[in-house]
Amino acid sequence: MTGDQKADLLFYAVIIILPVSALIARRVPLGRTLMSAAAWVAIFAVGLLVVQQREQLTGLTRFLSDQKVVGGETRIRQSPDGHFWADVSINGVDRRMLIDSGATTTAISVATARVAGIDTERSPFPAILNTANGQVAARTGRADRVEIGSVVAKDLGVVVSPAFGETNVIGMNFLSQLKSWRVQGGTLILEPEPTQN
Repeated sequence: MTGDQKADLLFYAVIIILPVSALIARRVPLGRTLMSAAAWVAIFAVGLLVVQQREQLTGLTRFLSDQKVVGGETRIRQSPDGHFWADVSINGVDRRMLIDSGATTTAISVATARVAGIDTERSPFPAILNTANGQVAARTGRADRVEIGSVVAKDLGVVVSPAFGETNVIGMNFLSQLKSWRVQGGTLILEPEPTQN
């Protein structure tokens, strides 16, 4: 056993001995002491579980983030992960999609393309896209209708690739059809062209 391990063992022994000796000195009933100890173990176990599962919990909070239409504008509050996630209908299929002004084209997963009925077989050759993770081969297609709150885009070009995993992204080809979009006080505001209202 190394010196560091001995020091750790001594530290843990002191942590256990001090409260136990305090309880013995106060003559607290054993049953109540065991119940209290079990409750504290459960509290620490839940805390540890929350810390270990924080990424999954962050994913859950994405689904709980606010999106509402106010006066014709769609407002999306920034998620805890720092991104804007929108409730999107793509050809009538509901999805959570990341809004990314750094993406040129709206990108969707193979699964989303399949259920939304987006045909990618017409593109004879895959397009090569430059992404943050390097080059990706993708097929192109068109979504008949993409809706985010009060904003509707028709016949929107999309790219589809297994490399996207389960992530779906709204790109600049959607955002450029708006009258304006801006971030104000942690809220993304999408303002449609007057003809869409």
